[in-house]
Amino acid sequence: MQLWVGLGNPGAKYAGNRHNIGWMAVDRIAGDHGFSPWRAKFQGSLCEGTLGGEKVLLLKPETYMNLSGQSVGEAMRFYKLTPADVTVFHDELDLAPGKLRVKSGGGHAGHNGLRSMHQHIGEAYHRIRLGIGHPGHKDRVAGYVLSDFAKVDQDWLDDLMRGISDGAPELAKGDTARFMNAVALRTAPPRRSTGAAKEPAKPAASGLPEAGAEADARSPLQRLMDKFK
Repeated sequence: MQLWVGLGNPGAKYAGNRHNIGWMAVDRIAGDHGFSPWRAKFQGSLCEGTLGGEKVLLLKPETYMNLSGQSVGEAMRFYKLTPADVTVFHDELDLAPGKLRVKSGGGHAGHNGLRSMHQHIGEAYHRIRLGIGHPGHKDRVAGYVLSDFAKVDQDWLDDLMRGISDGAPELAKGDTARFMNAVALRTAPPRRSTGAAKEPAKPAASGLPEAGAEADARSPLQRLMDKFK
């Protein structure tokens, strides 16, 4: 059994925030793969289903971002899971919008949700880092992550969500390479060749008879008369 966690903040006012991209990811997986309805549990919302032959629990902590670890720790203890069974989907300032990276263990890099995870379950869990870009200055970060995605972001955001959903069964089986390939096929599909084979250029007319053609030495009047014979 695996526990996949989408980080975010509860409530309609936060639903479209960049900080809630983790919630968006698990919502997309649940909707596309026929998971059970969400139900209130472990200070959050939980649903379950099967991906790649593996049972997967999806959890959206509703403790607010900086207390996410409380919800996750409670779920882990109930199901007797280890940090290695946990995968967290979260926003990543240090990746360009639409980029995705998979990471296991390591620091929290100042992310409040991950900091709480470290405090409650340690650092040996898996992360799916979802790029949202950086506002350019650290003083603008709080306002940036708590603001909604712009209209111009919607295309790449939808491609990213589709890719995550497409690759979810591979991620559940532990094949991160295939998972990332599924995401890349949505976010950066291979370019199709648009150059159709060109027909060889026809030689310019020279005014000379084509090879094999006999020269017609008749006068125009003779040719006209011959047509009525």
